[in-house]
Parts: sequence; C-alpha cells; structure tokens
Amino acid sequence: MARFKKDPTAQKALANTVKLADVKSEDFATIFYVGGHGPMWDLAESPASIALLESFYNSDKPIALVCHSPGVLHRVTYKGAPLVKGKRVTGFTNEEEEEVHLTKVVPFLVEDELKRLGAIFEKVPNWQPHSIVDGRLVTGQNPASSTSAAQALLDLLAAQKAV
Repeated sequence: MARFKKDPTAQKALANTVKLADVKSEDFATIFYVGGHGPMWDLAESPASIALLESFYNSDKPIALVCHSPGVLHRVTYKGAPLVKGKRVTGFTNEEEEEVHLTKVVPFLVEDELKRLGAIFEKVPNWQPHSIVDGRLVTGQNPASSTSAAQALLDLLAAQKAV
C-alpha cells in the first residue's frame, strides 16, 4: 500500500476500473479469475459474477479460475446443473487451507464445495503447480498454478482461432 500510495500511474490505472456488472462477454474472448481469498466473499455470491461466468461459458468461450476462485463456480450453472458437475477440476485444497490456518475463516472449503457439486476434484502435493483443462473450463490449484493455467487458457484461445 505504501508503494501504491506513491505511484500516481498505478492510482490512475485503478481509478477508472470497470464495474463487473458492466463487463459483457461479447466484448472479450475469455475471462480469468485470479486467486486469493477475496473471491470467496466478493464474487462467490455476486449475481453479476455468476451471470458473467455463465454468459462466457454459454457463448462457447473458455473461462479460467485459479486458487480460491474455482470456488466462485459454486453458484454457476450450465444447462440447469452446476457447471462443474462431472468435470475434472482443481482449486485450493483442504490441506493447503489448513496450512494457512484459515479453514474456520473461509465461508466454505473450495475442495469440499466442488466435490459436493459433483466435480471430479484432482490435486497434487501442496503448493505445487497444477492446472486442469476440461473442455472450456480451466482451473488451477494454487498461486503456483497461475502460469500453467494462463498458458492453458491461451492454448484454448489459439485452438478456437484455428477452427
């Protein structure tokens, strides 16, 4: 924050951010939700976020979510069912949450919630990079998975252009 407060360029860039409710899937090729705990509170129950993810997915566009953000999918549906039902996914694991001592703080555990929705949850040892592509859905396990998830998303976009 101290550096941000001294950086007028960064302040200007963030001063005019677009509201999520004003983002339209027809204006973009994809959407990528980064991780951190925040999405579990500000995006997981957000009607604007849910509608936006559904709009991208229903428009045959890929979506990507990393770390805690796959938990945002817990209210997202596709053809009347949870979007993740029957899909291979990953996200922040129960064990990783335990290691940061926040299992009693978060509104739900990403791993447990995705499993409850019928997802096929896959994971690797804590803090190792791991991303999964299942159709147009890209998920990454933890912060170390951001690069592989982003690359997988770029590969999906390239494949779509090639068609």
